[in-house]
Amino acid sequence: MEGKKPTQAEQDEQELRVKFQMFEQQIRSLQQQMQAVEKAVNEMNTLKSGLNELKGQKDKEIKASIGRGIFVSAKLLSENLTVDIGDGKFVKKSIPDTQELIEDQISKLKDVQKELEGKMQEINQELTQTMLAHQEKQSKKG
Repeated sequence: MEGKKPTQAEQDEQELRVKFQMFEQQIRSLQQQMQAVEKAVNEMNTLKSGLNELKGQKDKEIKASIGRGIFVSAKLLSENLTVDIGDGKFVKKSIPDTQELIEDQISKLKDVQKELEGKMQEINQELTQTMLAHQEKQSKKG
């Protein structure tokens, strides 16, 4: 027993639904990426301002985070910081040099933000074009 073959209009509607689902997935993915980048920028800015609080605190007691909201009292012996530069390598850097490094990372993250925003605009344009093409097709039928 053969099923009824879908009409052209039904095929068009199905194709449109698939395209919209694809757009929705792309938009959701980009939004998640944008949120992750925004979170990273905020963390970097917090870190940068936290370093300002260390300036001039040598030989004074500070609260040092040991993870997940747990702090220990510690004496700041030096204003030189040990900085992870990747691949398991660490270097000594001054507070201003570390802040400059953080600023570079923030700048790179903001470039990624702009790129993601551009992709979002492209998807929105494609979505608009798809909707307009569908409406035009519908009006020609009517």
